[in-house]
Formats: sequence, structure tokens, C-alpha cells
Amino acid sequence: TSLTATGIASSNGWCRVIGHNNKKQPITGLPHKRRLDAMRDVRNHIIESTGRPALAVLELPAPSRAGGGAHERAWLWWEIYSYLTDAEIPVGLISTNQRMLYATGKGNAAKSVVVDAVARRWPDWVTGGNDNAADAVVLMAAGMDWLGCPIVPVPKAHRAAVEKAQWPDREAVTAR
Repeated sequence: TSLTATGIASSNGWCRVIGHNNKKQPITGLPHKRRLDAMRDVRNHIIESTGRPALAVLELPAPSRAGGGAHERAWLWWEIYSYLTDAEIPVGLISTNQRMLYATGKGNAAKSVVVDAVARRWPDWVTGGNDNAADAVVLMAAGMDWLGCPIVPVPKAHRAAVEKAQWPDREAVTAR
């Protein structure tokens, strides 16, 4: 999740990026009341776009990563996770390194390498070169792979990411 660019991808063949992208007034620079309103707006748009999937896959937060707004990003992640679990939508959790591993076979790939891998492996999901959209496609594809319906076969080294991720009880997913 991201306040400025959360990528969302569906197994139905679409992906999009949602966020607060006012560079003149970034969320972290807003007064607290306006900041909370803007954060809630981002959260609501993500939830509306998510719908009620049989499985949602979130990237685990990476608190060690640099960047501003860590406090706000953590709030957003927990809000999205809470929405999904409260709605009884099963959630898979994948680390940043597992996402990169699934896409490229390397757990420390550059953003551009992930974008290129997505364009080659899953070309039906048009990302426009946006790394947030590409990341979302990788998470969705890993979820489909875990469900036993891989979009395309991936090498064994890539699949190790699926095996290491945190998945819900399979019965919770098949019951949906």
C-alpha cells in the first residue's frame, strides 16, 4: 500500500494505481485534520477498487525502507488489512523480497527489472511501465499460482517465493 501510488491488479486482466498525487501538497505536509481526510480518501478509493475478491494478496510493510510518511503508510496498510479481514476476504502476505523473487528469480531486483519481467511474463496486464502497477500484477499472479491456477508457468526459483509467503487457510478461500 502507498499513500501516493497503491497498485491494484485483478485476475480479470486489469490493473490500476490509486493515490494522493498532489506534489504541491503531499499528504505528509498537510495539517493533521486534512492529512487524515486525504488518507481516508485514499483508503476508500482502494477499498472501492478492490471489491470482494476470493483472495487478496498484500505486500508486507517494509519498515526498514527509506521514505517519508512511514507512520501514515503503516496506518493505511492496517486499514486495508482490517477491511479485508473484517469482510472475511482471505489475505495472503508476501514480503518485498518475495515479490521481487517471484517476478525475476532474484529477491533484490531493481524496480525496472520487475517492470520488464511483468511486461514479458504477464503482457495482458498493461502497466504503462508503472512499477506500482507491476508490483500489483506480481502479487496477483503469485496468489493465482498459490491457488493452483498460475497465469503462466514460472521457473522453480521464482515459485520459491510462493512457498515462503504467508497464506490463509486454503479452505477459507475455496469456500468463497
